[in-house]
Amino acid sequence: MKIIGIGIDIVKNKRIGSLIKNKKFIIRTFGKNEILNLKKKNITSYLSKRFAAKEALAKAIGTGFRNGLNFRDIQILNNKLGKPYYIISTKVKNLINKKMKVKDFNLFLSISDEKEYSIAFAVIETKQ
Repeated sequence: MKIIGIGIDIVKNKRIGSLIKNKKFIIRTFGKNEILNLKKKNITSYLSKRFAAKEALAKAIGTGFRNGLNFRDIQILNNKLGKPYYIISTKVKNLINKKMKVKDFNLFLSISDEKEYSIAFAVIETKQ
């Protein structure tokens, strides 16, 4: 197994907090599962971490959000223990296959936040 992409992103929670006041931003940026699992306790923190995680993966791929790659093509959920993981669309899978010249890969994600900032670190690794 070999690491073929890494990406990191940090966002100011206050910035995302002001953006999420616009429902269109939420609909354009977050997928159905992310919205269904929205934590009512701290919405800004929850969405800021997911925004950073999406940016981190786009950087790991090496494209950013362009050429048809959309925020909703990437979703971040948590397992029963709270560990975050990616759910990607077929479009993202095909993009990674083509750009990285691999068929099978693993995605790893670590996210964290403090009062003012959220940060995410993404790794793409071959399965071979």
